[in-house]
This record gives sequence, structure tokens and C-alpha cells, in this order.
Amino acid sequence: MKKISRRKSYKYLNKKEFSSFLKIKINTIGLFYICFTLSLLLTINNIPAVANQSIISDANKENQQLSNPSDLLQQGKKYYQAGQYTESSRIWENVLKIYQSKRELINQAQVLNYLALAYKDLGKIPQAQTAIAESINISKSLKNLDAKSTLLLAQALNTQGMLQILQGQTDTAIDTWKQAAKTYERTGDKTGKLISQINQAQGLQASGQYYRAKTLLEELVKELQNQPDNLLKAQGLRSLGIAMQTVGDLKQSKIILDKSWEISKQFNSLTDISAVLFSIGNVAQDLQEDDIAWTYYQEAIKLSPEPQIKLEAQLNQLSLLVKLQNWELAQTLIPEIETNLAQLPPSRPAIYAKINFTESLINLEASGKSKKAVSDTNTIKIAQLLATAIQQAKDIKDPRAEAYSINQLGKLYQKNDQLADAAMLTQQALTIAQEINATDLVARAAGQLGIVAQQQGDNNSAIAAYDIAFNNLQSLRSDLVAINRDVQFNFKETIEPIYRDYVSLLLQKDNQSNLKQALQVMEALQIAELDNFFRDACLDNNNPVVLEKIDLHAAVLYPIILSDRLEVILSVPNQPLRHYSTLLSKQQVETTLKQLYSSLSPGYPNDERLRVSQEVYNWLVAPAQATLTKSNIKTLVFVPDSLLRNLPMGVLYDGKKYLIENYSVALSPGLKLFPQGLQRQKLSVLAAGLTEARQGFNPLPGVTGEIKQVTTEANSQVLLDNNFTRDTLKAAIANKSFPIVHLATHGQFSSNPEETFLLTWGDRISIQDFDNLFKNRRQKNLEPIELLVMSACQTAVGDNRATLGLAGFALRSGAKSTIASLWSVSDESTSSLMKEFYAELSNPKLNKAEALQQAQIKIMANPLYKHPYFWSSFVLVGNWL
Repeated sequence: MKKISRRKSYKYLNKKEFSSFLKIKINTIGLFYICFTLSLLLTINNIPAVANQSIISDANKENQQLSNPSDLLQQGKKYYQAGQYTESSRIWENVLKIYQSKRELINQAQVLNYLALAYKDLGKIPQAQTAIAESINISKSLKNLDAKSTLLLAQALNTQGMLQILQGQTDTAIDTWKQAAKTYERTGDKTGKLISQINQAQGLQASGQYYRAKTLLEELVKELQNQPDNLLKAQGLRSLGIAMQTVGDLKQSKIILDKSWEISKQFNSLTDISAVLFSIGNVAQDLQEDDIAWTYYQEAIKLSPEPQIKLEAQLNQLSLLVKLQNWELAQTLIPEIETNLAQLPPSRPAIYAKINFTESLINLEASGKSKKAVSDTNTIKIAQLLATAIQQAKDIKDPRAEAYSINQLGKLYQKNDQLADAAMLTQQALTIAQEINATDLVARAAGQLGIVAQQQGDNNSAIAAYDIAFNNLQSLRSDLVAINRDVQFNFKETIEPIYRDYVSLLLQKDNQSNLKQALQVMEALQIAELDNFFRDACLDNNNPVVLEKIDLHAAVLYPIILSDRLEVILSVPNQPLRHYSTLLSKQQVETTLKQLYSSLSPGYPNDERLRVSQEVYNWLVAPAQATLTKSNIKTLVFVPDSLLRNLPMGVLYDGKKYLIENYSVALSPGLKLFPQGLQRQKLSVLAAGLTEARQGFNPLPGVTGEIKQVTTEANSQVLLDNNFTRDTLKAAIANKSFPIVHLATHGQFSSNPEETFLLTWGDRISIQDFDNLFKNRRQKNLEPIELLVMSACQTAVGDNRATLGLAGFALRSGAKSTIASLWSVSDESTSSLMKEFYAELSNPKLNKAEALQQAQIKIMANPLYKHPYFWSSFVLVGNWL
């Protein structure tokens, strides 16, 4: 690709690198459209939502005959709702002059509010600001605000919030909507207050604060459901449905959007029907139901009188076509999009639409048969579109959109190896983002600046930039990580490289400060992934573990898979941190780890399994072996990364013995999540399980003996077969403090919470159910669970992040330790292993990791169960004491 003049070249938003933004983009026009139309309906009452063409034509003929300002006002509303903003503004300007001549202040305030909306849609933001400010000033100047004037003030504040958010003044807009809600409340207008609160939530969404938006919207659900059916309710529900989709609750989103659709059809509002169909299409796309999504988009395009909705649906269709590699149909759609794009007045939605369009154009050509980089012709076309977007951002004084565009220009120069220009432009974007306190933009620009500096060979500057990015990402944790699952994977792909590149640079200098910072960054990644799994940021722990205070005979190993090498940071009590590395590409490491996982199947050649197992041992443990021996280490705690999470570390082979024969082993998703455990208590067990076939799952006849052995020498309660239900388990957990909860039942661990469950007699226990099961226990301040055992479960096949589900059950239960199986093995061997484990656990001289170690060694000695498939599947997660 030729180098491109800085003034004309602007980089598109790369889908992977900016997917969380693009996710917002999918609903951007819908989001702002909702805010606008909700407030419009509050402002312009008792007018049909859509005026058809014949009505407009008739009204146009009658317009010359109208002289009554009230009639003219209504005529302007009809023009506005038909999308004829120039006509509506012209009429309202005339009405304003009439009211000014009559000195009718309240009517002036009302018309000024209308004019602000029309000016906004014409892209005349300064005029809109002036009009709405004048409307607010008139309302506030009235000596005695009656109900009508107070209502007008509330409506004006709502409109002012919309103008502010269009200019990137999100925090100011949220504050304005709060004022509007209070003002509506003074008039007793519950609907107006509700819509202002929904707008607040949309503002939070627009600024990337998804978790706060969801929390606020959830509080409004019941109140909104209790409102009578009308278009305000339909649009409020649509707003809520979009928010629920964005934060990942797709099931609830679909239910809410369907209700909005039903109400919209009652009132025959094509605008609202098309908008909600578009939103349902987005949910279908999130669910990977591409054909259904296409159908909804097509219907939205067919029905919508609004160019914004038509365009946004077409943009999403184009994205689908690129994904499905339907090049021919995609090419036919591009001219239509260009035509509709040109009709949009300058606004943030228009700017984001241009960015979205160029992103699809890039992907279309890059994914084509030639697999060629973007051609010079298309580069110029894309640059022109984005140049327009940047200029529009400046014209409407939207620094956020401007910063996005400048950052992309920096990325373009980075791609063309014009690194000095890339650094300058990215720094400019970073400065703007810092000035407007746009934390997510700061993180992205700083991350890009780190990449550029790293390519320039300036590692010190790169580390400084990555540090800014990391700190800002941490401050965003409670918001950006709480978005939906598809975005989470994209978010992971987008943000994770910043963490890993930062760690890679830190580990190039072998000093304690860098090693400690590298650990902090990797712990943050571990926690963020669990946040993503739960869709919230509820795993805060301000008491990080100090290893020396827990166990002087335990060492912690942090394997870190980087693009060009495998690093391991070793923490041994009372010794400085150290690290060692193996120079292998990420692909080479992952290929070997997948091979090791496959080799644990009984049919795999024994020699090959041992060879692969020893190779991984040489990476992770061998370089530390002398230190471990000298320090008298008995327990190895792994904080595994990526594919290592699904592997039982006990199977690593040193050439003579398995690791479990020399050390007890534990896994942890991060020591910050597991502070020191409880003191050993007298064994008391709540045991529940299934022996019979249920819900399509095979019987587990060995569970009878397993539970009998578990409860032989303990004060126990047993729930077996039809006595084991969600309700009976909940009651048992809530009524008594059991140090051990043993669940012998089918289950599955998955990176998808909706596919993570435990089986009971008549139903399934999900992650959320599990949280609720233990809620009463926490509320009654009962002792936390010392040990949660889940036997007969397995990780989802082909899911490299499935152990998130395992950790999820552990964390939701509040258990200090969890023992579970990574795959389902014969219930006979499981029963034998559990028998040995509980026998060893009764020995007060052994901790939980050591008890499991001894049980596995004994099972291994049985010729029937010598293969690691039978004894290695059970892992201890969490506190090992």
C-alpha cells in the first residue's frame, strides 16, 4: 500500500481491536433515536407517531390557509414526524414570531423546545443549543411555575440532555436528565420521570458504563411494566431491551423487545415497529442466528420511515454478508448504504455510521478471494469518508468522536510503518481523551501508543504507555467487562494483547519491581475473565494473599503464554521472585497443550503421552526443581493461563514420576480471590446425589457407595435421588452450617454460564441458582464452606475456557476450596477415589491438597486405574490448606 497523505487518510475501526465500541455502534443510532423519540413524545403529545404521505401532501396544500398558531404548531409536528425537518422548523420559526409578538412566554418556551429538536435533526447544533437554552431560561424566569410551565421545563431539560450527549458531553447530559427526572416528579408525571431515568441509563451506556446502566434499568423494569400500554411504554421497553442485550442478558432482552413490538403494533406505529425489529435482529445476531437476524433487518428496512434505522439495518446486513463471505450481494448493498449515509445530518450517530461502513468495506476487501490488502482506490474512498467524519465531529464539537477518528489515523500510519506520524497522532488522540475524561478512549489510545513505541524500539516509552492503558482499564473494570458474552470474547481479544504486551516488556528486565508488576497485570487478567463470565465485577478482594503467611512449604507458579515465548514466574516463600522462559511461539505452545489433553484418553499411545507430558514439565517445573527441593516445597500452586486451565497439572512427568507423586497440587484463578482458609473443623457433610438416569443422563450406580463412604464417619445429611432437588438443597444449606458440601451428580462446566449446570432429580442448578442457594447462608452469617466437592461433572467438550464454570460454582458458593473433575470418568473409580480422599482428609496432619494427593497415588496403584484418565481428572481449586 502506498503511503497516504496525513490530511486525507483516516483509518477505519478494526473490528477486533474496537469490537466493544462497534457493539455500541450496532445500537448507536437506535440508542440516540430512542432518547430523541422518547423525549419527543413527551414534548409533542397526542399526535400520531407516523404521518403517511397523503396526510403530508394534504397538509402541505392546507398550509397556506393556516393562520392560527396552534394549527401551525400541529402542522409542524406532522412534518417533523414525517422526517421533513426543514419544513417543520420553518413553520415553528413562524409560530415563534407570533408568540413573541403576543409575549406569550409559556408558548414560546414550548415552540423553542420543538425548534431545538428540528435543528438537532438538521445538524444545526449551535442553533439547537441556543433554542433550548432560551426555552429553559424562559421557564425559569416565570415567577410562579404552575404545572404546565414546570412540565415544559422538564421537557426542555430532557431535550438539552440529548443535545449534550450528541456533543460528547455525556456526564453533563446525565446530570441534566437527573434534573429533568426531579422536575417531572414535581409535576406528578411518572412517565416523564421514567423516560428521563431511561435516558440516564442510555447515557451511562454511551459512556461505556454498562454495569451501572443495567443496574439502573433493572430498577425501572417493574415500574415500566406497570405503566399502561402506549408508545412511551413501547419505546421505554425497547430502550430497556437494548440495554439488556448490551450487558449480555439476551433472553430477557428478547422478552422485553417482543413486548415492545406487541405494543407498537397495537398503535400501528411503523417507526416504532421497525426500530424494535431492528433491535430484535441485533439479538438474533448475538445468538449467531444470522438468517433470522437478516430477516428482521430486512423487515425493519421495509417498514421504517426513518433513514437512521434503514441505514443502521443495512450496515448490519453488510456486516453479516462480509461474515458469510457473500461478496456479490454485499457489493449490491454498498451503493444503497452510500445513498442513505449521505442523507444523515452531522451528528454522532452519523459519524459512527461512517466508521462502521468503512470498517465493513475494509473487511469486505480483506476477506475477498484475493486476500489482498486494501487497494489504493478504496483507501482513498475510506479516507474521504473518515475525513468527513472527523470534520463533522469538529463541527458539532464532539471531541469523543474526534478522538476516535484521530486514533484511527494514527493506526493507519502505524500500518504503513510511518511510526513517527503514528506516534504523534495517537498522542493527540490520547490528549483529547484525557481532556474529556474518556477513560475507555484513554486506554485504547495509550495501548496503541505502546504498540507504536514498541515498534520503534523505545521500550521505556512503551512500558509507560501500557501502564496508562492498564490503569485506565482497571478503572473501567466494573463497566466494560460487564457487557455481553460475544463482546467479552471480543473484548478479551481486544484488550488482552495490551496486558500481554505490557507483561512481555516488563519481563525483559529481570528486576523485582517489574516481576511484581507483571504478576499484578496477570492477576488482573484472571479476575477480568471471571468478571466476564459472571457479567459483573463482584470479585473484589482488597486483601491480597501473602504466601509466607499461608504456607511456608508451598510455591506458586504463574505460567504466562506470550506471542513469542512461554514465561513462568516463580514465587517461593522468603525468596525474591524469579522467572524463566521457553522460546516457543504461542501456536507451538497451544498445539502441545492440546496434544497433552488428548493424550489423557485411554486409547492414546502411552509412550507418546509420557513424552508430551515430560515436555510440558520441562517448560513449567524443571527450571525450578533445584529451588523447590532446596526450599523443602511440598505443594505447588498453579495460576494457569489460557489452555493450561483445562489440564490437570498432576500428570506432568519428570521422566520417572508424575508430578503428583512428588508434590500435592492446587489450582487457583488468582491468589487475590482466595485468602487464607479456615481452621480445620470436625467433618460435617451435606451429601446430595443421583443414582438413577434423569433428564437424558446415564445412571450413576456408584454414587450410593460414594455417599455412604463420605458420610460414614461424619455428622451428615443426605439428599439422594428424588430427595435431591433445588429446593431441598437450598433448605439444607440455609438451615445448617456444613463445612463440606458433596454433590455427586452429572454436571457441566462451560465458559458460557447458560451451559454451566448441576443436575438434580427434576431440574438443573445454574450458576445464578447456585448464587441464590447460598445467599441465605451468607445473610445468616453462617460459616463459609470449607470444601465443595462436585463429582461426576465434566468440562464442556472443545471449550478452552470451560474451567471458568468450575471456578464460577466455587466462587458463587463461597467455598474456600473446590474439588471437581475435568472430565467424567467411571463412577466406580470416582467412588474409590472419594473413599480414599475422605479417609485421608480425616487425618488432621494432612491438608486438603495432600489428602487428594494421597488418594490419587493410592488409586494409581490399582492396575485397573493406573492410567491418568482415571485418577488425574479431579483437581483442587482454591485454598489448599
